[in-house]
Amino acid sequence: MIVCICNNVSDRKIRQAVDEGMSSMSELRENLGIGTCCGKCRSCAKSVLRECLDNQAPAALRHVQAMVFQQSIQAA
Repeated sequence: MIVCICNNVSDRKIRQAVDEGMSSMSELRENLGIGTCCGKCRSCAKSVLRECLDNQAPAALRHVQAMVFQQSIQAA
């Protein structure tokens, strides 16, 4: 599914980016252009990012990631 129409970024590209080590919206913005034009994709991109991080992290780290994720949302 296309998440960012302006920059033609799919959920697959976001998942691939997370697999390659990206873990924040700012990294996705810098490397994929997520949210740099109209901004309508931000909430969907954040959801995909969160899902990917949750699936990668061991249960013990999920709480810490949730805290970091919340901080990145507030900063964006």
